[in-house]
Amino acid sequence: MSEVRDPLGRAGYGRLAHALIGCGREGFSGELRVPGSPGGAFHLRGGLVVATESPGAPGPEALLLRSDRIDGEQWADLVRESGGARWPVAGLIARGYAGAAQLRVVCVMALQDAAFAIVAGRVDGCEAVLGTEPHAPVAVGEAPARLLQEANRKLAALAALPHPVRPDRERPLPAAAADRPLTSLQQELLGHADGRRTARDLAFRTGRGVYTVTVEVARMLGEGLLECAGPTAGIPVRMPLEAPVVRHREPPPPAPEPEPVPTPVELPRRDPGASGITEALGPPKSGASWKGFFRLRHGTAK
Repeated sequence: MSEVRDPLGRAGYGRLAHALIGCGREGFSGELRVPGSPGGAFHLRGGLVVATESPGAPGPEALLLRSDRIDGEQWADLVRESGGARWPVAGLIARGYAGAAQLRVVCVMALQDAAFAIVAGRVDGCEAVLGTEPHAPVAVGEAPARLLQEANRKLAALAALPHPVRPDRERPLPAAAADRPLTSLQQELLGHADGRRTARDLAFRTGRGVYTVTVEVARMLGEGLLECAGPTAGIPVRMPLEAPVVRHREPPPPAPEPEPVPTPVELPRRDPGASGITEALGPPKSGASWKGFFRLRHGTAK
């Protein structure tokens, strides 16, 4: 797991640290978008990070639903009553589902967990955007440098485990049956691990933080409760046993070259009388002409 053991050796992290700390130094208010895998966004207000979002980590609503203080139907009713707000704080407090302090804790947990997911993944770039507002900001933001330092501390702790894993790579599955009591989180992970879900998938499935689940998966791998299948073998392509052999057709022999057309010679010129037709017909008779014929017919003497 060289990528986990050396989290600071990635080129994208330096770009992210430079951009985020620079936003803090300039007192930037807006959104720093971080494309990548999983990527995400940091929301700043006056240079402090007040919210972080990432598709690689559960948001505050998922963490709150996991706490069993509110179920899915109640959450849907609150969102509908608030006109589609993604984080209906007023309704949650008014209905008694959670207090203001509890909601602040949930938002801080989601902020730090999303920052960890972004730093642990691949960073392709950074883009500062003005005029955006997060849906679940914290009242007191965190300094960018301290937020990155905390994310890197978590990466270092994860890399120090005997079986470090990445949130989006290994896909564990249950191994031998446990011979001791298990925690509720371990029981949930064993119930959802099927060899297809990563630690990030399990975090969304259980409604827990991606860092918490990734660390627990690494520990369960070390204890033999989980195991990871080897790399997927390539699928061999085999021909049927009696498949006909494909042979290339030989090209037909070239056609013979056409015989050269003889060059026409000059035609013989015709000489008058050469055919003998004049001698065969004989010379014309004297007096026997068309003029004489007409004279005889009309009685004209010569």
